[in-house]
Amino acid sequence: MSDAGGPRYRRSRHVVFYWKKRTLIAHNYAAGTRVVAQPLVCEVLHFFDGWRTRAALLAARPRLNHADLQTLLDLLVERDLLLRSDVPETGPERGLDEWGDWNPAAAFFHGATRDVAYGDLPTIERMTRDKARTTPMPPAIKRYPDAPVLALPRPDAPAAFAGVVRERRTWRRFGKRPIAFADLGTLLGLTAGVQAWVDGSADQRVALKTSPSGGARHSIELYVLAVNVDGLTRGLYHYACDRHALELLQPAAPARAVARYLPQQPWFESASALFLFTAVFPRVQWRYTHARAYRATLIEAGHLCQTMCLTATALGLAPFCSMALADTVIERDLAIDGVSEAVLYAAGVGTRPSGLGWTASSPPGAPRVLTRDQKRRFPGQIPRPRR
Repeated sequence: MSDAGGPRYRRSRHVVFYWKKRTLIAHNYAAGTRVVAQPLVCEVLHFFDGWRTRAALLAARPRLNHADLQTLLDLLVERDLLLRSDVPETGPERGLDEWGDWNPAAAFFHGATRDVAYGDLPTIERMTRDKARTTPMPPAIKRYPDAPVLALPRPDAPAAFAGVVRERRTWRRFGKRPIAFADLGTLLGLTAGVQAWVDGSADQRVALKTSPSGGARHSIELYVLAVNVDGLTRGLYHYACDRHALELLQPAAPARAVARYLPQQPWFESASALFLFTAVFPRVQWRYTHARAYRATLIEAGHLCQTMCLTATALGLAPFCSMALADTVIERDLAIDGVSEAVLYAAGVGTRPSGLGWTASSPPGAPRVLTRDQKRRFPGQIPRPRR
């Protein structure tokens, strides 16, 4: 069979190999595809380090069977481990090239942890109970039994601040009342709003916010899914942090959007607003070329999320946060590519439901251990006793 005029092949630049138990896996972290890597797979991918034809491979490896080789090449192309010269590269394949020295360490973690299949709560609880029977849970605290111990003074902070920090909880049940538009503005402004501008070391304008950011890169963008906000049309918005304004992206929120964005978490579906934290990676990559800087984006998202949850607590609202996201679904609705900008985290808020409170703020006599029925009806919350 002649290869004259046939396609050329080149291996993807985003393939890693690893052992999973006794099986060698070839994994394209840009496409999220993988195959079991027999020695021949390694040999073929190694050969196609540049654009070459099938004939060139056969000339270099005359022992290979022609028919079997074509079947293997077709499979490797299907799984995005090999690229064909007559097929355009995918967006993620091209986009991750821009990650430069962040490849493969940060990009592999980024790609390999996307679009996880989440289990439902009863299944997870059953699996956790089964695991606890055979594998004890690690200790919740750490001790150095031979070290001298020095007792510390009790925490002493302004009562209002200490109260907010202590009362912050993740709520899973919400009232039917909408949250106020003013409260939404407070949440966004204190969480992600630009507080001031200063001159950076390279004479660039650098934003200052309420949370720290490595190199003041502030890679996190905030999007708002408004579901039940007084005075605000239901829809999907982008928060313009420099203008303290909302930019309308979709005038009507997608049907059951919260359920689509946070799979297997039905207790969040009645929230008033959902906040989506994305990272714009080029902002960090511009300054930090080493893969460790990927951690900075994750930590920054955590900083902002905690600030939002504390602010919501101070406003008397019911906040929550979740990393169990439908990455691709969210990014499609936001019209972002998941490479130069990707969703990392979500938080949300609603009004507090009447008759429910947390242990720390419950009146004397409130039950501190949930019954099985209470766990089913009010996951995460403790009912207040009826008066």
